[in-house]
Amino acid sequence: MANMKSLAKDTAIYGLSSIVGRFLNYLLVPLYTYYMPHETGDYGISTNIYAYVALILVILTFGMETSLFRFANDEKNKPDTVFSMAMAVVGSLTAVFLLLLFGLITPISNVLGYTEHPDYLLMMGVVVALDALQAIPFSFLRYQKRAIRFASLKMLFIIFNIGLNVLYFVVLGKTSVFYVFFINLLCTAFITLFFIPDLIKIQWKFDGQLLRQMFSYSWPILILGIAGILNQVADKIIFPLVYPDEEQANILLGDYGSCVKIAMIMAMITMAFRYAYEPIVFAKSKDADKTEYYATAMKYFLIFTLLAYLCVVGWMPLLQYILGANYREGLGVVPIVMAAEIMMGVYFNLSFWYKLIDKTIYGAWFSLAGCAVLFAVNILFIPKYGYWACAWGGVAGYGTSMVISYIVGQKKNPIPYPMQSIATYVLMTVILTVMMNWCTEHFDLGTIGQLVCNNICILFFLSYILHNDLPAKNLPIIGKYFKH
Repeated sequence: MANMKSLAKDTAIYGLSSIVGRFLNYLLVPLYTYYMPHETGDYGISTNIYAYVALILVILTFGMETSLFRFANDEKNKPDTVFSMAMAVVGSLTAVFLLLLFGLITPISNVLGYTEHPDYLLMMGVVVALDALQAIPFSFLRYQKRAIRFASLKMLFIIFNIGLNVLYFVVLGKTSVFYVFFINLLCTAFITLFFIPDLIKIQWKFDGQLLRQMFSYSWPILILGIAGILNQVADKIIFPLVYPDEEQANILLGDYGSCVKIAMIMAMITMAFRYAYEPIVFAKSKDADKTEYYATAMKYFLIFTLLAYLCVVGWMPLLQYILGANYREGLGVVPIVMAAEIMMGVYFNLSFWYKLIDKTIYGAWFSLAGCAVLFAVNILFIPKYGYWACAWGGVAGYGTSMVISYIVGQKKNPIPYPMQSIATYVLMTVILTVMMNWCTEHFDLGTIGQLVCNNICILFFLSYILHNDLPAKNLPIIGKYFKH
């Protein structure tokens, strides 16, 4: 119970920073979709380049974030030495990446379709390099349970980023995607400075044997990470390459990318849960009740992500105004993308059995299987169905990885997940979603009427949670009023 309370507290801190941060970042979505001309496809360019950035970041960090937790929690190792080795790997890869990028910028920009704008790639190349260098110190803060400092730095970046975007786009009237990348570079460099005092305090030490152990542990995580991030961004990389109308590709990708932003509440919840959950899992790996803990954590993760899913679907009549009018045609993909994100979160929860026994190669194979399915769906169906194929490809890819991981995991390291209860919540979510959509399609309710109908469905789901799995008397602060 103490670990569960610790998980709840840390999730609240990480979650608050993520929720507030994502909410503030949502302000950039209307900023870009209202101020950035739709016909230029600039938002599509931003979506495409950030997809490459996400992929490169995984490669440069080389699985060292998870490796840091694994080896820093081993009593045989000194945490500072583990940190030193992780930084050595990431720093070396980052240096090689920057040398290749600046040395080969012309052929790279030609291949990626940015012949006229190599500056976009150079700016974002430096950004991803700095992000990779920041990743290990941020992970070390999580290992040290310094959630407040972690959240503060994340929030500072977001506030600085939003402030500069408002200045450039609203006050100065800039409309080019160039300023999106330029502002990101300034903010990332600014946050990097805050880690200098922490880095000075580290007792740097080289340990060749530890480095080999960490490298051996992390390279399957790298494959896992590449496959995992491709499941998230491959559609945005593939789309301009296979869509038959090159002129429309960036415009449609901008529509899809902007609508996906609304669905990212699932990624936000999963990220907050992961930041708090991952260190606790490794610390609890020797406890006798670990399997029951993992099963309970999975159940509550699903309960709250499904509730969030229903809230986003139910409040779509209002949330649609986050986007400029020209970008709303793709709103139908939002529930599909959210379903894929929930599957990704479940897959993350299922992944710990092989991480704890140092068999991370299993995760690599599971993720590669899902990635292969996603690639196939996107390449085969984007030319005909456009970004709808992107959305369903995510469901197919994550669904594949999730199912395979569960089946193999229950054979190798069984965990008593409450499948009947989980299935009840999933089925209820499907039924309530169908009901909300049916009411919208068959009755002229208007915005207020839709919200009333949808909120009734959401309240029904919430009441079921409170009655069966989270009694009001157990809630913090207000629980004392329900003791009887």
